[in-house]
Amino acid sequence: MVQPTAVAQGWPDEPVPLDPATAPLPEYGSGSLADLLPTLVAGQGVAGCTPRIAELTPADRNCVFLIDGLGWEQILAHPDEAPYLTSLLGSSRGGTGRPITAGFPATTATSLASVGTGQFPGTHGLPGYTVRNPATGELMNQLRWKPWAPPQVWQPYPTVFRLADEAGIHTAQVSSPAFQDTPLTKIALSGGTFHGRLTGEERMDLAAEQLAAGDRSLVYTYYSELDGAGHRFGVASDAWQGQLMFVDRLVQRLAEQLPPRSALYVTADHGMVDIPFDEDHRIDFDEDWELRAGVALLGGEGRARHVYAVPGAASDVLTCWQEVIGDRFWVASRDEAIALGWFGDRIDERVYGRIGDVVAAAQGDLAITASVNEPNESAMAGMHGSMTPAEQLVPLLEVRSEAS
Repeated sequence: MVQPTAVAQGWPDEPVPLDPATAPLPEYGSGSLADLLPTLVAGQGVAGCTPRIAELTPADRNCVFLIDGLGWEQILAHPDEAPYLTSLLGSSRGGTGRPITAGFPATTATSLASVGTGQFPGTHGLPGYTVRNPATGELMNQLRWKPWAPPQVWQPYPTVFRLADEAGIHTAQVSSPAFQDTPLTKIALSGGTFHGRLTGEERMDLAAEQLAAGDRSLVYTYYSELDGAGHRFGVASDAWQGQLMFVDRLVQRLAEQLPPRSALYVTADHGMVDIPFDEDHRIDFDEDWELRAGVALLGGEGRARHVYAVPGAASDVLTCWQEVIGDRFWVASRDEAIALGWFGDRIDERVYGRIGDVVAAAQGDLAITASVNEPNESAMAGMHGSMTPAEQLVPLLEVRSEAS
């Protein structure tokens, strides 16, 4: 449902802007996706890595199964479609029964970089779906890596997988063959050996085999089709729920094959929100002269926008966006969003210009679409990116095998 609009005292028709400081921050440093792999490999003895998620107990063999689009609230809402996942809810976050947070924005490219590097968005440098490349002035799609940029310059930090592999841990990624040579995989998920398998069942079986292949192992596997169904049909759709049922069986299949001394962690890169197809919930930037005024580039995605102003217009653009949508979006200047910690505890110099002059994050079931320049994204039924619980909270379900 749309969030009720706050009303200023004495001015019944004037909405009250949302304070950017009230946006619910990710738990950077203690309970975010970026904290998972450093915690796991610290327990395996990798030098330079420290445990950040205090609730987790070390294991010799760790497997992370990341299911694209599987938010915590979506599991809670579908116990019949996901009976096995539901049975594991109490195991989440070391048996506390609590979720972790994705990071901002809650989107795949950002989250996968956070998972793989152990860095927060402000340092790994993938702070959105599309961001401006300061070197060229163009928008770069960081999921598809277009226009191309040198991967190791764009994201120079070593992945946790690489650190684990160099420390003698058997390290492997099991995913679709289509992802093997992508720039995103190279800068976020590389290290050890990549194994491409087409079907979900094949991935589960091979992940279990790879987990058993070393006395100390770190295995990552991934499934994307749930997210695709959510984008196309929405999380309330039969198609999405059918995918959830399949995912539930995949998790159980992998859990039942765990070798001794293993821990399986089931998590996700973000949740999702269904956006009704009407003008009250979809604000079309390409048709809104107020929002377009002074804007050179519109980046990010519908629920987490980076707005790049023409030179000298940043202050005016911020004021306009606050006045037009500030009662429904948390709207902050670049420096304010950074100071509030939206992207983590620090921003690398190379990343600063990638963040919008204005950053806008949706509070309710709303989106800023761009029907002309982003026709495919604008047609999506389900979206994500912001800091609401439905997008930000993700599971960290745990299954452990016997010690011997």
